[in-house]
Amino acid sequence: MERLGTGIGWRPEIAEAVEHMPGVDWVEVVAENLCPGHPPESLLRLRARGVTVVPHGVSLGLGGAERPDEGRLNALAERAEALCSPLVTEHIAFVRAGGPLTASDRLEAGHLLPVPRTRDALDVLCENVRIAQEALPVPLAVENIAALLSWPGEEMTEGQFLYELADRTGVRLLIDVANLHTNHVNQGEDPAKALAELPLEAIAYVHVAGGFERDGVWHDSHAHPVPGPVLDVLTDLASRVSPPGVLLERDENFPEPGELERELGAIREAVELGRTATGRPSGDVGTPGESTCVPTAGRRPVARTADTGPARERLALGQTALLSALVAGTPAPEGFDGVRLGVQARALASKRAGVVAKVAPELPVILGEGYRAAFLTYAQGHPMRGGYRRDAMDFVESLLLDGRPEDAGVRRELRGWWLERSGPAPRSSRPAVRVARAARRVLLRR
Repeated sequence: MERLGTGIGWRPEIAEAVEHMPGVDWVEVVAENLCPGHPPESLLRLRARGVTVVPHGVSLGLGGAERPDEGRLNALAERAEALCSPLVTEHIAFVRAGGPLTASDRLEAGHLLPVPRTRDALDVLCENVRIAQEALPVPLAVENIAALLSWPGEEMTEGQFLYELADRTGVRLLIDVANLHTNHVNQGEDPAKALAELPLEAIAYVHVAGGFERDGVWHDSHAHPVPGPVLDVLTDLASRVSPPGVLLERDENFPEPGELERELGAIREAVELGRTATGRPSGDVGTPGESTCVPTAGRRPVARTADTGPARERLALGQTALLSALVAGTPAPEGFDGVRLGVQARALASKRAGVVAKVAPELPVILGEGYRAAFLTYAQGHPMRGGYRRDAMDFVESLLLDGRPEDAGVRRELRGWWLERSGPAPRSSRPAVRVARAARRVLLRR
């Protein structure tokens, strides 16, 4: 397995700092934020210097009940080829539910949600991973996620679940030690036990990130310094295996470059401490192998699972019920902790408001201090059914149709914003739909 070394998550806000940061052997970039034909110049300069770039996907939903979307898989493959990446990564999570399997509206979480550790979910996940492996030009690694809640009736521990997944599919693992710590605080799961159960030879690389604790719940924010307990989990992992790569994640609230460099130094020290405890030679993480621009497939599965249709239907019903409770206010499914569901629901709404403010930065300016409260009120009765840009449009449309805000000048600004981005009314063969859409546009123009 290729040695990556010590890396950092590349983000536009710290692109220049990363380019000049000493000791950065590789970077990881959110795949959905890249256009394959026009990658950022910063990434091209890093790649020209021999710095490995790994695309990290967030929208496949490999743990969902449906098979992976072909378009999303093709997009991930294009990014891997454009960046000459040695592998691509995704998450063991579901991000949407509903649709044909449940004969219900599709719902989007806008977040990575945990998969139940059951035989049904494992069978579905294994088939989804195989589909992804066959569609990608390079090996796939999948990441364990942080969870604020757990499913009732789980049949395996996290370590057992990941071991079976890797054993049945040959997929590599991206182990996030911050997520192991999160699940320790929130679910009482022992990180050491999880590490002891993992197939350590399948590890592709390791994530390290910061977070914060509030009211007994750990939030994996990626916006705070890496705490000591997370570094301790990293040291424990490094005492068991030499990780091919370790990467620092930071997604917002970016500090000065010097602080990021100090965090990278602390990560190297934690790895070295674990390695010293076992007497292994030093320098493995800091000595990446030479990257070659030759796509290679990962180890392919030796056999397919049996028909997953019934398992997919059962999983779809459970995931749809959970996501509906989180984003649409329906009753909590039986067996779930209502308090934790509330914490997760508020976290999803808060994240949604924050991301919409990023993709449509004009809205917080137009609405001022009232933006966040208005959006959270909107979110309570309007689940996200498309991407965040569609969500921003639907939010403004909802405000205008309700005659809000009260300030006529602000409403005019919002109408102008919406009309500029709405484009022509979609055509429909149904007269009633055409009339309704026309009436809506007339109302929004007032």
